Amino acid sequence: MTKFLHRKGLPSYLFPSIVPYLRYVKFQENSRKNRRESMLFLEHSPCLTGGIGAKAENLLVSPSHLNSLGVEMVTLPRGGDFTAHEPGQIVGYLHIDLKKRNLSLGDFLRVLNQSLVVSIKETWGLTVEENPKAPGLYTTEEPKRKLVSEGIFAKSYFTSFGFALNGLNNLSTFSLINPCGAKSEDMTSLLRLGKDKDFPKKRREFVEIFTKTFIDLLP
Repeated sequence: MTKFLHRKGLPSYLFPSIVPYLRYVKFQENSRKNRRESMLFLEHSPCLTGGIGAKAENLLVSPSHLNSLGVEMVTLPRGGDFTAHEPGQIVGYLHIDLKKRNLSLGDFLRVLNQSLVVSIKETWGLTVEENPKAPGLYTTEEPKRKLVSEGIFAKSYFTSFGFALNGLNNLSTFSLINPCGAKSEDMTSLLRLGKDKDFPKKRREFVEIFTKTFIDLLP
């Protein structure tokens, strides 16, 4: 595990190995209980997660088929519909005390998206933008595809969950769902965009830039 910046009382960690999804859920619950801020960057084994807005018709296979594939299914209290995690993603989890920082949820989301736009541009030379009709960040060149999925949960003025940037993952797990109510064909990755060169180095660079940008933008 690599520790990055620790400014404004906010430590940031990059995990070198795959972290089971439910292990993270336990961590974020403990973080909220103790109002302990942090940012984590990691990847998960194949799993599907469904938020409070998840619609049954957007899960395209049966639970038994998921079991046969070794894909875990987790229901969560975050916003959003179904999304997928696979090795090769960059998953960022943000645990921020909004009350302590006098920060509204809207301002937090603006800081998050601005930090992602800046760090993706500086690391890979890609321009991404928000879609007013759907959460996440999309490539700006046609055909526009979703590169970053987002799902934030804020309870007691404390945030958890975060974003997943598709890196070297082949997006096969996304074919099991309509991700965030859209089509799996609408997803893309750095691999599909031809931006997979020197990925371990670029992954670290992205985390460093994102962390610095995000912390600098916080109150």
